[in-house]
Amino acid sequence: MARFFITLLSAALMAYFFQVEAAPLHSRQIGDISCNVARLKTVSSLAATKSAVKKIDTSNSTATATAVTDAQTGLDSASSGIKTIAASLLTGQTAPADARDQVKNGLLAAQTALNGITTGDTATTDALTKLNDTISAGSDVVANCN
Repeated sequence: MARFFITLLSAALMAYFFQVEAAPLHSRQIGDISCNVARLKTVSSLAATKSAVKKIDTSNSTATATAVTDAQTGLDSASSGIKTIAASLLTGQTAPADARDQVKNGLLAAQTALNGITTGDTATTDALTKLNDTISAGSDVVANCN
């Protein structure tokens, strides 16, 4: 009787195990380590760029003030695009192409604005260096995150 009970229990457990369904597979676009490092570097570089742009002296030149405002607008647009992409990835959605374009266009607008500043002060140079680091990190995201 004990053998019968063990056999019946084993058969029931086997039937139960075969009823388990696999979780649905869908692309989460979370990425591998190099992808995530590039994403982190992009976000941190963008924050450093925003901070550096705020340090540019705008008191002596309206052209510089306008360029800094334009750069900040571009950086804010890029930041908004990154937030949209992050929200999509965290909910398992595909990152919208227009958000990627928003990041790219925002960074390029900031670069154009900062390149228009001709004072040559160290704050502007520092902001441009940090912006170029951000653009480089963004290019790494495009290359490493498929």
